Amino acid sequence: MIPWLDPESPFPPLETALARPNGLLAVGGDLSPSRLIDAYRRGIFPWFNEGEPILWWSPDPRMVLFPQELKISRSLRKALKRGNYEIRADSAFKQVMEACAAPRGDQAGTWIHAEMIAAYEKLHEMGMAHSMETWIEGELVGGLYGIGQGKMFFGESMFFRVSDASKIAFVHLVTQLQRWGFEMIDCQMKTEHLASLGAREISRKEFRQKLKELVHYPERGKKWCLDHEQVK
Repeated sequence: MIPWLDPESPFPPLETALARPNGLLAVGGDLSPSRLIDAYRRGIFPWFNEGEPILWWSPDPRMVLFPQELKISRSLRKALKRGNYEIRADSAFKQVMEACAAPRGDQAGTWIHAEMIAAYEKLHEMGMAHSMETWIEGELVGGLYGIGQGKMFFGESMFFRVSDASKIAFVHLVTQLQRWGFEMIDCQMKTEHLASLGAREISRKEFRQKLKELVHYPERGKKWCLDHEQVK
């Protein structure tokens, strides 16, 4: 049985998560800032469709990227060197979330709905949620958002309107986080796209062990300011 969370209920142990569907841990609760912050610190994230109960997940294995293992393809390196873009952080957080929520291809709906956007906006105002954005001629053309805690970044979603725009934002995020001493980026579930950028799977046990250490470092402050060091 998957436990149903009341507003005050603690999360169950990660080891009780289902194998099928992989990582389903609990149902219910709320999306308050305190609940979300606690979830991420434990290696748990919400993922559910609009109109459904909140579903909480902790998959095993877990897809992660260690910043030093970032892979940049030859074509992406060329796009980076063109430099016809501007990278910003935290200048259009809600716009990034709304762009990530837009339907893609044959996709019927999105898990990034109004309830989720409102919840993560609160985290952004607290300095916990951040966006990395690619702009061309004053237009937002790609980006991503996620949660920063200590020396951990929990990636949530990315989008692009121009080829390579999300990858450019991702590369700048990773290199910036590496300069700040961040040691791991949570990518949640395996995709070929993330694997091509250097992400790989580790066990939930290893993920949790690393997480326990990394989330306890001091925060960087509410709004992230980039040093704009050139990505090479």
